[in-house]
Amino acid sequence: MVSIIYSTFDRVQNAEEVARVLLDERLVACVNIIPGCRSLYRWRGRIEEAEECVLIGKTIDKKVDEAVRRIKKLHPYETPDIIVLPVTAGLKEYITYVEDETS
Repeated sequence: MVSIIYSTFDRVQNAEEVARVLLDERLVACVNIIPGCRSLYRWRGRIEEAEECVLIGKTIDKKVDEAVRRIKKLHPYETPDIIVLPVTAGLKEYITYVEDETS
């Protein structure tokens, strides 16, 4: 099956660099980078605000752990936001594309 990996980054350039590594290593089939995200979060007892961008990667379940490890290693944050969401349904042809590109 397919999973979505969601992560936020401080800059589009950092997200693009990580995306290219994930694609080169066939850990994901596709990445979307969405700029202009405004984040508010608790960090070390304070409420913080930051401009970020969102990285959304599509991969097969058996590559999730390796992709998460790779993102964490390359990520500029001390504790990066990396969340995995299972895909429960989708266009069959797109699911096949993700499987083919990451196998």
